[in-house]
Amino acid sequence: MTHWWARALLLCAAGWACAGATAQALPPTVLAALAQARVTTDAVAILVLDADGKGAPRLSHRSEVPMNPASVMKLVTTYAGLDLLGPAFVWRTPVWLDGPVTGGVLKGNLVIQGQGDPKLVLERLWLLLRRLQGLGVQRIAGNIVLDRRAFAVPPANAGDFDGEPLRPYNAAPDALLLNYKSLVMTFMPEANGAVALVQIDPPLAGVRWPSQVPLSITGACGDYRAALKADFSDPKRILFAGSYPRDCGEKVWPVAYADPASYNARALEGLWRSMGGRLDGDVRDGAAPDAPPTFEMSSPPLAEVVRDINKYSNNVMAQQLFLTLGRSGAHANGANGGNPPAGAETVPVSTDESAREVVRQWWQRRINPSHVPVIDNGSGLSRQSRISAQQLGQLLQTAYASPLMPELLSSLPLVGVDGTLKRSRAGVSSAHLKTGSLREVTALAGFVHGASGKRYVLVAIVNHPNAGAVRPALDALIDWAVVDNQRP
Repeated sequence: MTHWWARALLLCAAGWACAGATAQALPPTVLAALAQARVTTDAVAILVLDADGKGAPRLSHRSEVPMNPASVMKLVTTYAGLDLLGPAFVWRTPVWLDGPVTGGVLKGNLVIQGQGDPKLVLERLWLLLRRLQGLGVQRIAGNIVLDRRAFAVPPANAGDFDGEPLRPYNAAPDALLLNYKSLVMTFMPEANGAVALVQIDPPLAGVRWPSQVPLSITGACGDYRAALKADFSDPKRILFAGSYPRDCGEKVWPVAYADPASYNARALEGLWRSMGGRLDGDVRDGAAPDAPPTFEMSSPPLAEVVRDINKYSNNVMAQQLFLTLGRSGAHANGANGGNPPAGAETVPVSTDESAREVVRQWWQRRINPSHVPVIDNGSGLSRQSRISAQQLGQLLQTAYASPLMPELLSSLPLVGVDGTLKRSRAGVSSAHLKTGSLREVTALAGFVHGASGKRYVLVAIVNHPNAGAVRPALDALIDWAVVDNQRP
């Protein structure tokens, strides 16, 4: 400790570890770790205060300065969602059999209307189609019509944000978001064989891929993705020019589909045919009928969805919730559990702007009437978002005093145990914290469980070219906040 503190003081004198008198309030272990990361304290905002709102902050450093919080902004979206919609809120996906069923044939169209469900994943999509078969449909003589009008999302290139179009976190929101517009590739080496079997889910209509790849039998597992030399440039054909290391065992590789605009059509047709179904027409966009739906698929409750969003920092799920607030805000306290009714003429349309306005008004009403953060798309995957540590502290104190506190707190990663904090080196189970990470941004915000039994709100945001190196400093901050039973 003495060695690290001396190093921090030396670097401080050189201008690295502190930038003004306020830096002296930072704990020595935090200063030392910041110095090691070569991050100046004028790029850091920190706030530690009692969760119950009593007393002065234990630590406050540049806490009033608006900064880019990365995925920590999901705290605003998820708590607003819980507060406006309620933890039991569910998304509904109405389905119409628009024609009679005779002898196993639907003589008309199958119509599916998206209302923003963020968890219409492969398993639930299979259940939807299985429900269709349970109604006696084996062949669709018409088309599969997708009503996706509930969200007005401008066209965008999946690689616009960071040049990584195949990363699942860059998937765009969609009123009918199927399986995050992603593929899941599973590689399984054959026992005593020379190849690894390849399985891709969901099966996409019109897309080919190899059923196996050669095994490489030397060396450790390493970077198996690079070893495969995958080529996703042709949306109709997936290629592997390399081999799969045998020592890797079974691996699962999720990847965004190269042509997201055609994903829904390919996934629905491919899955329907894989289940033995037949389709005479095609899959196309259109409007739902005015009549009541034949049946509806319901999502898991919002409390469960919020857990997935915060534990694993799922960007597209956060954006689905954000746009749902823009669409359903007017219905949040009405009948039907906050869900607008189904049908062609009753589809409230949400945009990022309408969602921002709903959250802005909610913030002024519930958190602070005069200091509103800059919210872009609700996920934090943005260079425009801005919020201060002080604003996040107010949000977390408000949540802590509300009946929704258990739902929000349990949705946050537990240090050293799960989610995005599973590999944290801070004291295990010492805190529930949301993480945030972008190029030049690292952040934490949530609740620390003090050794005395008290709970604290902790917020830390770093905006600096070396932000990716500050994890040890944030771990040191968590450990410092925990040790409160030695305070005078």
